[in-house]
Amino acid sequence: YVAAVYEHESILSPDPTALVDRQSALELMGRNLDIYEQQAVAAARQGAQIIVFPEDGIHGFNFTRRSIYPYLDFVLHSRSVKWNPCREPYLFNDTEVVQRLSCMALKNSIFLVANLGTKQACEPPDPHCPSDGRYQFNTNVAFDEDGTLVATYRKRNLYFEYAFDAPPEPDYQLFDTPFAGKFGMFTCFDILFFEPAVNLIRQYNLKQVVYPTAWMNQLPLLSAVEFQQAFATAFNINILAANIHHPTLGMTGSGIYTPVKSFIYHNMESYGGKLIVAEIPVTTTGYKTSLEKTCGRASEKGSEQLPPTFYAEMMYDNFTFVPVWGEKGELQVCANTLCCYLNFQRVVLTDELYALGAFDGLHTVHGTYYVQACALVKCGGLNFSTCGQEVTDATALMDFQLWGNMSTPYIFPLLLTSGITLDFADHMGWKNNHYFISKNRTSSGLLTAALYGRWYEKD
Repeated sequence: YVAAVYEHESILSPDPTALVDRQSALELMGRNLDIYEQQAVAAARQGAQIIVFPEDGIHGFNFTRRSIYPYLDFVLHSRSVKWNPCREPYLFNDTEVVQRLSCMALKNSIFLVANLGTKQACEPPDPHCPSDGRYQFNTNVAFDEDGTLVATYRKRNLYFEYAFDAPPEPDYQLFDTPFAGKFGMFTCFDILFFEPAVNLIRQYNLKQVVYPTAWMNQLPLLSAVEFQQAFATAFNINILAANIHHPTLGMTGSGIYTPVKSFIYHNMESYGGKLIVAEIPVTTTGYKTSLEKTCGRASEKGSEQLPPTFYAEMMYDNFTFVPVWGEKGELQVCANTLCCYLNFQRVVLTDELYALGAFDGLHTVHGTYYVQACALVKCGGLNFSTCGQEVTDATALMDFQLWGNMSTPYIFPLLLTSGITLDFADHMGWKNNHYFISKNRTSSGLLTAALYGRWYEKD
């Protein structure tokens, strides 16, 4: 099928904390919706059957609970009522944004997914009801090609979004399409948690996911395209990911991903939006997981000098590292119960410093979640203290096999190359209770090769 995602440079309110009236809020949102309209037309012209827009693309961000109120639409969160906002605009008040989105889908006969702020009144018998008597949700809406509202999803894992409430129970939201079957949806930070993202995919055996996001890139392990790709690979699904485009805030990185191929956009240099249209297979084929070399433990050769262990901060976590010196070798590094192993051979010798790191613990900055990670990274300089820094360019080409005795089945294989481009492993999978990833010759300089494990039970 043909899919489209739009990375949108949103027109933002100059002062999101200011209190404005509904009319002013609609004017600002209307300017973003004008751009959406042009992109929906362009996507449909290129044969797209579905288009996905990013999180916060219509209203922006950094609001307070009060200041966002005029920007919120009323959206019915019920499967029992069929509603086409374009054809039935009179059913509910405060639905101007939803009406425009519905009409875009209808005019272009395209499935359309967008993100907006929504409100819902509640009353005291409801124990979760906020003191101001209403819920405010960060919501994705999906419309079919006729403009009918087919799914609404309320974001559960909020990321410093003080204007919004998390829904009392996680939403599992799907919608059906004639061209690719069922799609699931979730938003931004949700991708790092079991509920609802992982549970949704597992419970409904999904092969397609739409993913609006407003993601701030964090290297070396959590740049947007890197993790979106890893997620598609780990679950063997297609992901249509639309990010917001604000390079000054570190926000870029959208794509259409299959487990074996990606169509991505990552651009920290220039401004303006970007439409990606690609044709992808409906059913994804499995990964090949044979191993030419068996994964043994790194051999302990008594006479050889073992490289020194050192500690450095990476992604706000204290990683245990060993330097990756020389032309080839076998290395091991452990942290807590996790041991990581690397066999490597440098195809192109450069004076860049690489290190193999391990972390097994609770990550506590910008969210709390348990990580088990084995990571081969290029360091920022030649000192050990620069390992874990954000690096975007590299020249070293390497053959490698990386494995670890991970305690969780949820492993996201990261493979990032120079200029924030993606590569694919030759082989990956489980063998002898170790998860491995192997690659002969990366397509360009290696930035990061990692196994990013999420141990959800220990969150």
